[in-house]
Amino acid sequence: MNTLRIGNFDVAPGESKQIQLPVAKLYTNADVSVPVHIFRSKKAGPTIFISAAVHGDELNGIEIIRRLLKHKHFKVIRGTVIAVPMVNVYGVINQSRYMPDRRDLNRCFPGSVKGSLAGRLANTFLNEIIKHCDYGIDLHTGAIHRSNLPQIRADLSDDTTKELAEVFGVPVVLNSSVIEGSLREAANAAGTRVLLYEAGEALRFDEISIRSGVNGIINVLRHLKMIRQQRSKKQKIEPFIANSSAWTRASASGMVNSLVEMGDNVDKGQLLAEIHDPFGEVLANITATKSGIVIGKQNIPLAQEGEAMFHIANFEEDHNDVAEQIETAHELLLPDNEEQI
Repeated sequence: MNTLRIGNFDVAPGESKQIQLPVAKLYTNADVSVPVHIFRSKKAGPTIFISAAVHGDELNGIEIIRRLLKHKHFKVIRGTVIAVPMVNVYGVINQSRYMPDRRDLNRCFPGSVKGSLAGRLANTFLNEIIKHCDYGIDLHTGAIHRSNLPQIRADLSDDTTKELAEVFGVPVVLNSSVIEGSLREAANAAGTRVLLYEAGEALRFDEISIRSGVNGIINVLRHLKMIRQQRSKKQKIEPFIANSSAWTRASASGMVNSLVEMGDNVDKGQLLAEIHDPFGEVLANITATKSGIVIGKQNIPLAQEGEAMFHIANFEEDHNDVAEQIETAHELLLPDNEEQI
């Protein structure tokens, strides 16, 4: 194994190091750096990055990485783990999804050394982190006032990526093509296979989502033989693959009375919500445009016409089976359940 160089820092085999990767300066001339934790075994193996807060208001991933690094079974025995708990440091500081130039960092890859602030950060992250790695797990949440059921999104046309998505161990795996300008697109072009984990809501910690994320990363690291295998009596979560999904949108503006919850099985034509005016009159009924499982929903009880409200995924399997597996997964991850890794 060779010495790994990130920025101006060298990390030898068998060494662990915390570094601050410089990205830019504030108006005050203060440096802004991305925190990076590197864990290297003396034994050769894969290199994987785990990143969070590419969108600065998506905080679950920061806590997932913190718990992962403190996990009793997290000891790298093969290969290298690169953990980046805050990619968009600016956004975290400002509790904002975006960069100070109002750009979405996850639409600015591969970026440029002479581009916008977002483009420069994207370029730094691509060249200093992603290009060193064989694999990556990018941690996200829903947008502000919107929650996602714990799910993996990945390009399942690649057999290795599909295998890792199933190993992660969440009930819902969404077959998702890469988006132009995204981290996943740039990583794919660099030969790095990436899983995107979506769970919870912006600016909030969600315990189930956090536990599910930690467990999933541990599952992947064990599968890659990067940490020790452990015998576990814990029930395995079999994933169900959704090849299509769509958002149901508000057909009027007003107050929302939601009638379904995350993880519910819904039928085409089923009433999902009512939209009222301030006097209680029903302005519109929101019905499911397809049958499936609710994997994302708006939380705020206000809606503008055309706004996305319910994200429904369609599975080839019986939707009742999917809903039951989601409920089982949640029960296993409750704080008072001892069946943990």
